[in-house]
Amino acid sequence: MSGTSITNAGMPAHRKRSLTAGLLYLLTFVSIPSLVLYKPAKTVNYILGSGGDTSAIIGAILEVTIAVAGIGTAVVLFPMLKKQNESAALALVATRIVESACILVGVAFILTIVTMHQDSVGVAGLQVSHTLATLYERIFLLSQSFMPGVCDLLLGFLLYKSQLVPRKLAMIGIAGGPLLLLGYLAAITGAVGQHSAVAGLSAVGVFVFELSLGFWLTIKGFNPKAVAALEQNS
Repeated sequence: MSGTSITNAGMPAHRKRSLTAGLLYLLTFVSIPSLVLYKPAKTVNYILGSGGDTSAIIGAILEVTIAVAGIGTAVVLFPMLKKQNESAALALVATRIVESACILVGVAFILTIVTMHQDSVGVAGLQVSHTLATLYERIFLLSQSFMPGVCDLLLGFLLYKSQLVPRKLAMIGIAGGPLLLLGYLAAITGAVGQHSAVAGLSAVGVFVFELSLGFWLTIKGFNPKAVAALEQNS
């Protein structure tokens, strides 16, 4: 079925695709509370305490959700984006998969700490829990800084060239991706703190791009003229 065909429900196929992608993009923002929900599990003596594990488990569920939704955004967009540049579209899918894999590894680290707490491993497990918390912080940089920066740079380029969405919107991704990558490099080299205001500012462009894109695709969808041009050239 072509991108300009009509579905059984009367909605153009490209509109159904953009709506699905938009909703998936908006779904990726459900993990934001995880930064707070994980905080107790990453404290020094968490496995020695008597507190509950509910917040960490909820955070893990939210992160698994965005890992799946993140892959979904690239997979749903791929059939349309490949008509502009198949190699770049495939790279976007691959990058999203790596990003989600990193997120899931981070979830595994947190849930291992939770398991140690539930099993009351005591003082003997402190060093392991500290190591797992540190590993989570390091892989968080990959899953939430480096990989999203690459993803949005690729996606911004594809959307800019295809004009499926307004070019001004696509340019936010083109600018925001490299800015986040610079923030990542600054954090891993110790130039700025991982959770500093400067590091947070480096993520603003990507945040605005993905949130705006989610709403645009959900409410407006793809530019029909751009869809038709891609169909004609494919």
